[in-house]
Amino acid sequence: MQLGINLGYWGAGMDADNLAVAQEADRLGYAVCWAAEAYGSDAATVLTWVAAQTERIDVGSAIFQIPARQPAMTAMTAATLDSLSGGRFRLGLGVSGPQVSEGWYGVKFDKPLARTREYVEIVRKAMTRERLSYEGQHWTLPLPGGPGKPIKLTVHPQREHIPLYIAAIGPKNLEQTGEIADGALLIFPSADHLEDTAIKHLRAGREKAGKTLDGFDVCPTLPLAVGDDKDVTTLADTFRPYTALYVGGMGSRKQNFYNQLAQRMGYEKEAAEIQDKYLSGDKQGAAAAVPHDLIDKTTLLGSVDRIAERMKAYAEAGVTTLTLAPAGFTLDERLASLRAGTQALERAGLA
Repeated sequence: MQLGINLGYWGAGMDADNLAVAQEADRLGYAVCWAAEAYGSDAATVLTWVAAQTERIDVGSAIFQIPARQPAMTAMTAATLDSLSGGRFRLGLGVSGPQVSEGWYGVKFDKPLARTREYVEIVRKAMTRERLSYEGQHWTLPLPGGPGKPIKLTVHPQREHIPLYIAAIGPKNLEQTGEIADGALLIFPSADHLEDTAIKHLRAGREKAGKTLDGFDVCPTLPLAVGDDKDVTTLADTFRPYTALYVGGMGSRKQNFYNQLAQRMGYEKEAAEIQDKYLSGDKQGAAAAVPHDLIDKTTLLGSVDRIAERMKAYAEAGVTTLTLAPAGFTLDERLASLRAGTQALERAGLA
């Protein structure tokens, strides 16, 4: 199992620290550095900045939002980043959520599975550098009856095949991801529930495509907080606002994929309470309503030995790249967490 690092969003006041974290992860041998985007920093610019100041670590978009870019533009960006980084780019895609898609980008959030499938097909076709034409439900290239003609990408990616990942949560999306992608970006993964909440759906998609999970990258992100095992409850409390935001406040009441995931993990009553409180404006109450067990199962907390045991469980559950989001109030604390991650991986016998 490999390790990755997730820098989250740029522009939150820790930009210089984030670069130092990426450089330390590069030095320690982490496999990939991911960057996110929502409605602030864009991932492409951040990844260019990081790639220019690192040597070996891959850089990946987690995610490029599908409603934010036409698929041909994404192919251009992927090819350019792969070329500039010397073949170190990984393309992660996702549909975002209804509030961002419709409120920020003005793109109707409908038929996300069909849109994702067409998007991936166009991106992959464009990156083959053949002349681009496509007829689908959501995109037609070139537009009929106009001056457009099939043209081809002029940039040469470093590699023939750029790894393509999809951020997936729901069963249908996971199955399609297994069918059409090279990897899955997961969030709030519990090793205890991973087979039922993700792996079996990814496997079904791979089988539909006549493939197995061999070579498919299962890549969840887990917050990491290192400390004494006696302080696990205190460590977990630092992630209460984070968990409450996703389970309670992401998306809408009817379309919150993270809330639905918590329900599938057995927290139906708690997920409903968290959402009710969060959407009513009681964010502190929502955070207080998050069960400790839910946080502990979806993060890495405690000593290096405790984290090593959890890493073993994730590897046994089918994770191939474990992406860490190290917590810390200072840069030194975050760098220490990175080093603890490599120590735990070695102690678990997974390095």
